[in-house]
Amino acid sequence: MLKLDGQLISILGGGGFVGRYVTERLLALGARVRVAQRNPQQANFLRPLANLGQIQFVRADVRDPAGVARAIGGSHAVINLVGSFTEMQAVQADGAGHVAQAAAQAGASMLVHLSAIGADPNSPSLYGRTKASGEAAVRGAFPQAAILRPSVIFGREDQFVNRLGRMVQHKLVPVVAGSARFQPVYVGDVAAAVVAALAPQHAGRTYELAGPTAYTMDGLLHWLAHYTGHRPRFFPVSGRLIASLPFSPISKDQLAMLRVDNVPADGALGLVDLNITPTPLENVAHDWLVLYREQGRFADKKAV
Repeated sequence: MLKLDGQLISILGGGGFVGRYVTERLLALGARVRVAQRNPQQANFLRPLANLGQIQFVRADVRDPAGVARAIGGSHAVINLVGSFTEMQAVQADGAGHVAQAAAQAGASMLVHLSAIGADPNSPSLYGRTKASGEAAVRGAFPQAAILRPSVIFGREDQFVNRLGRMVQHKLVPVVAGSARFQPVYVGDVAAAVVAALAPQHAGRTYELAGPTAYTMDGLLHWLAHYTGHRPRFFPVSGRLIASLPFSPISKDQLAMLRVDNVPADGALGLVDLNITPTPLENVAHDWLVLYREQGRFADKKAV
């Protein structure tokens, strides 16, 4: 069992989707948690999870090296969960380096950096290339960092499965990149991996985090429709056409991401190497996908 009693752990992005789950785990283990993000007031909902004096909130922007250094000074360990689909170079590449440099200067014993499956300097997407640049910056400044690369993350507050759940409520559902493959991973498992990676035996290693099931986009949409009791008509559409439209739900860079399978590489370390059993989507989806059934929680479960 990881011993964190009284240790100060700073989390960049601690109030975000993944951060709230990581923070909850650290607090339960007795750590003192410093939540650092651009707008710390947005993380105030975490206060009830902590004992008196166990949590603090500071303003920090990973684009500002001096601000990051101030935010994580005196930390025993640092966790960087910050990512962006809009400011990719500044946040995921340069910002990752700023955090790693500050962690090294602060004398932190460990840094856990959240990257992504698909991080590759030769990726067709800027997202993948900036994630790779961020990893290189982290390794350069803090070689013993643990780097975690999750696939698409799902959970109650996610912006992926929930979006697809809303789509299958319609009678007609366009399918972009139906053959694209990914292996969604549960947010609770990612949080458990982040905390586990603080242990010294994981220093310098890279882990690719994925759930137990690989889906195609088309396959996941059909599963969601069945699970929520809908029978829409699916039809393939050109990703390039959709991405070129004003107010498109998918960007050209996100379309480029779909050209590469989002699954772990053969032989990569993963959740099982962190002593975590991957959680199937169907085991936890009922907690929130019930919202997309026609009659919600009153729907006939036998019908789905």
